[in-house]
Amino acid sequence: MKRLLFPAVLFVLILLAFFIPQRAKAAEAASAPTTETVAATKASARQTVAAFYQVLETTMKEGEQLGFEGRYKKLEPAVTRAFNLPLMARYAVGPAWAKATPEQQKQLVDAFSAFSVATYASRFTKFDGETFEVKGENPSPRGAMVVTHLTPKNSSPVLLNYMVTPDEEGTPRIVDVYLDASISELATRRAEFTAVIKREGLPALIEALKAKQTTMASRS
Repeated sequence: MKRLLFPAVLFVLILLAFFIPQRAKAAEAASAPTTETVAATKASARQTVAAFYQVLETTMKEGEQLGFEGRYKKLEPAVTRAFNLPLMARYAVGPAWAKATPEQQKQLVDAFSAFSVATYASRFTKFDGETFEVKGENPSPRGAMVVTHLTPKNSSPVLLNYMVTPDEEGTPRIVDVYLDASISELATRRAEFTAVIKREGLPALIEALKAKQTTMASRS
């Protein structure tokens, strides 16, 4: 009986030695990102910026008729969809975020989001022949840096790069904008916000963001 068992056990071991590595290789191949998956991710990052540009340009063409409030209403869903505003608010506030109460954090996100929309509504008031071009993208450890050109009429292009990373649901969203490929808008905001927090505290920053939105509305 023992003589019969030994060849059977040996045969099973040989089978396992062959099939387990093969199954591991198959699983590894299945989990590895394919060329199509990588291309789709890159396209999604570009599409995020391109879709935002499309709404921005359309709004600019109607900008004078819409006025500030009209531009704000039209841009709000596009900005909220394209930008990861809660994450950006958290980074811009800096270490003080961890000390804020849940209610303060919500107020900060709301104020920062409204301020961000108002910034675009006040800066891009009308269309004067500008062109928005998505030129390409570069891979980044955080996601992808989408390279774009904003070219005013009869002027040289302005280089604007967008850092796009997946949010909690895997949707590509903008987390920072770089002017001339080097000046981080989010880092600039963080320096401004932390200065206000150190001087006057978090409630003062929330009120300052609301006041800036009101000022932009009155000047546009």
